[in-house]
Amino acid sequence: MEAATSRTGPKEFFLWLGTVLSFYVSVISLLNLFFNYINRAYPDALAGYGDPYSSSTRFSIAALVVLFPLFLVLMRLIRKDIAAHPEKRDLWVRKWALGFTLFIAGITMATDLVLLLNAYLNGEVTARFILKALVVFLVAGAAFLHFLADLWGYWASNLPRARAVAIAAATAVFATVLAGFFIIGTPQHARLVRFDDQKVSDLQSVQWFVVNYWQNKGKLPAALSDLNNPISGYRPPVDSQTGVQYGYQAIGKTSFVLCAVFNDETQPNSVRAFSQPVPASVPAGEFYPGKDLMSDTWEHTAGKNCFLRSIDPARYPVNTPLAKPL
Repeated sequence: MEAATSRTGPKEFFLWLGTVLSFYVSVISLLNLFFNYINRAYPDALAGYGDPYSSSTRFSIAALVVLFPLFLVLMRLIRKDIAAHPEKRDLWVRKWALGFTLFIAGITMATDLVLLLNAYLNGEVTARFILKALVVFLVAGAAFLHFLADLWGYWASNLPRARAVAIAAATAVFATVLAGFFIIGTPQHARLVRFDDQKVSDLQSVQWFVVNYWQNKGKLPAALSDLNNPISGYRPPVDSQTGVQYGYQAIGKTSFVLCAVFNDETQPNSVRAFSQPVPASVPAGEFYPGKDLMSDTWEHTAGKNCFLRSIDPARYPVNTPLAKPL
């Protein structure tokens, strides 16, 4: 009977497979969360532009919320099974899962120390790098010590302490996930920010068609409805959040204003330039107070924002009509 229970059956194999996979994905998601938090606290001008809508952070939060509790449940089932059948400590699937995890954790810590030392010798040590290296070392070190104790059978013979460690780990992960909502905002805020992104995209599209209209007709459209083209099927977009048409007004022969109402200011790390207020000499119009116009960018604040655009005839010349055929 003992030989039968010490064999690796489908139940034990898939329990350990699910445990290992859920643990690895949870650790990667946890590290990604910490890295994103550190990147926000210590931005690097050489790191390029990041995701202004924090998609990576949100995915990591979702993975942790689902997979880390699953890992804890699976480990609890495995330890209760081993407590009932101590011979299952010798299952090959258990030894391979724990041994491989220890190997990965050890390699990770060693690589982390090498990279840290190399950065120090090259004079590239920054607070951002040190914090990331410290996070990797602590997480990998905790995993190494935990599974080393598991391999020696410590947790199976000390279930109350194993539960205490599980509660502490769950609390730490919960606090990390909770911090994300304070840093990146709620799902409702993310939806509002995406509406703002769509509004900027719509204004860019309208701007291109206004310039195209100028090149074809030698004048600016009097209203956005003039851009309707039944042949191409183009109609100026409306605000997808409110269904209201965007503000537009022509100023003189080559300048025009586009307006929209935004939910929040331009998000950090997005591709944007610093805006400059338009000179007070530009007259105010129906849709906008002249002093609040912004030029040369789509950077915006919360609320109504208007953008002044001026067409350079040298760069966008009016198309010369083709000569009539004889």
